[in-house]
Amino acid sequence: MLEFSVTLLITVINIVFLTFILRKILFKPVTKFMTGRTKQVQDSLEQAEKEKQNAKEVLGLYEKRLANAEADADQIIQSAHEQAKADAQRIINAGKAEAERITETARINLERERNAAMALFKVEAASLVVQAASRLLKRELAGAEQQHYAAEALDQIVQNVPSSRAVLKDKS
Repeated sequence: MLEFSVTLLITVINIVFLTFILRKILFKPVTKFMTGRTKQVQDSLEQAEKEKQNAKEVLGLYEKRLANAEADADQIIQSAHEQAKADAQRIINAGKAEAERITETARINLERERNAAMALFKVEAASLVVQAASRLLKRELAGAEQQHYAAEALDQIVQNVPSSRAVLKDKS
């Protein structure tokens, strides 16, 4: 059968002893190191997951702020458009009022000038009538001559009337 030898026994004792010593000296520290390393990696993963979660929260917060900022910008732009429209309408209304005031002033001035021109025309017409009457009164003329001088005086009045109308048109 098997022979039992001392070397076999020493070898078995040696292996058991080496296994025990290696286990105490080498395996426990390596196992402890590996457990510590595993714990570090696990902690790092957990920390990375927490930071990722925080980053998502911060990103959500920034996106919300950005959306609010965009809404505020749109509101400011809308408000500026409304203000510009109101200002434009106010300026247009002021311009219309000014134009109406200028038109009314021009109409009043035109009426004054027309009245002045009519007064001037009346004075000139009266002067011409007086001149014509004085010519006719200086001498008594026969019927045919009287008609001739009256027609002549009337022609002078008619010739002066268009010039008075031209004065009125020039002033308007």
